[in-house]
Amino acid sequence: MPTLPALSGRKVVKVLEAFGWEVARQRGSHIILVKDNHNATLSVPDHKEVAKGTLRSLVRAAGLTVEEFIEATK
Repeated sequence: MPTLPALSGRKVVKVLEAFGWEVARQRGSHIILVKDNHNATLSVPDHKEVAKGTLRSLVRAAGLTVEEFIEATK
């Protein structure tokens, strides 16, 4: 299984925006993303580094594979 890179919350948001997710709002240290025709909302922590397990969970909830996500970070 590929290793996820260490990314900030803001960088994770930029990558997810490339896949059609949009920032709906921010409350405190969490950025909420939504996508049309998708029931889930994503809550990305606005930290210097997002924990690997949290990042993997966000990728899965976004309907992406880890490989797709990693490729989009380049």
